[in-house]
Amino acid sequence: MADAWIERFAGLSSLSDEIRQRLVSRSAVVRVPEGQVIFGPGRSPDNLLLLIEGTVRVHQTSESGREIVLYRVEAGQSCVLTTACLLAHEDYTAEGVAETDVEAVAIPRAVFDELMAGSGAFRAFVFNAYSRRITDLFRVIDEVAFGHIDVRLAQRLVTLARGTREIRATHQQLASELGTAREVVSRQLHEFQRKGWVAQARGVISLLDTASLRHIAESH
Repeated sequence: MADAWIERFAGLSSLSDEIRQRLVSRSAVVRVPEGQVIFGPGRSPDNLLLLIEGTVRVHQTSESGREIVLYRVEAGQSCVLTTACLLAHEDYTAEGVAETDVEAVAIPRAVFDELMAGSGAFRAFVFNAYSRRITDLFRVIDEVAFGHIDVRLAQRLVTLARGTREIRATHQQLASELGTAREVVSRQLHEFQRKGWVAQARGVISLLDTASLRHIAESH
């Protein structure tokens, strides 16, 4: 069915038949290959993307060149930055990259504006998703400003492993994930390695003691 994707997004399944039909008929399912830049600073959003499959990494780069990962958009979610730019009619201030192959529903700006103005159910869906991701962003700010690097690094290693025991990432990439300097990440990884929790090779980090990493990740 052409509208089967709606069931993937909590809140859209309650739309009226008329609104649902308008949304389906005027939106399109798009596919983006891994590594492609989906949006970037200075560009204006043309669509709201609802992810069906895949992951999009949203990151920001400072004038000095330091990069920080703000959040990831996963299947069943929308991008809070895109929503904010659509609502405010402003350009992007960060970059979104397909971290995997991505399949998404593209809702054109004109349809987004119409449904925000005319459908309470669609408006509630957008603002509920928006509020959840704003909370996530505040958590990122709190972690960068006040979090202990050993706890934050352990948390990120466990998350990035996604149930496996190997992460393909450089020290610089992990520093970008955490919003800190590469040297800080390198020192902490060497400490984890000294304790026997991880092993390091070029571009690869192996988790040897996931239980200890989880313990420290949950200690604060």
